[in-house]
Amino acid sequence: MGGQARAVDDWSLTPLDPTVGLGGLFAASFLAATLLPGGSELALLALLKLHPDQVSAALAVATLGNTLGGLSTYGLARLVPAASLPRRADWVERHGAATLLLAWLPGIGDALCAAAGWLRLPLLRCGLFMALGKGLRYGAICFWA
Repeated sequence: MGGQARAVDDWSLTPLDPTVGLGGLFAASFLAATLLPGGSELALLALLKLHPDQVSAALAVATLGNTLGGLSTYGLARLVPAASLPRRADWVERHGAATLLLAWLPGIGDALCAAAGWLRLPLLRCGLFMALGKGLRYGAICFWA
């Protein structure tokens, strides 16, 4: 029986290599920013609990993954032919790429990224505003973790 308990201990997450955790955090952050459901915040908190010395790397990886996920939604929407302005996309058009500071918000973040792509707003500005908003959100999580 003692041998079985030891085998279970060998599988614990405590000695997990931080690079493996960072890769998982990147994947979780990327997927959470697409139309797929996901909770990258929990992945970030779990990584920080296991590796509190990895705050800077975790913040950078989560921000990069989530921004690239948002940009994938932007890119897919950009492939959709332009037509009449859908309801509420006029708000994004009126305020431009700066609206993507809110791309981290659950429920509307994906729609903002898609609207920006569909409206063909400038890619670089959209990416910068996305990264800033998402980075501030992850920074707040790291600060309070």
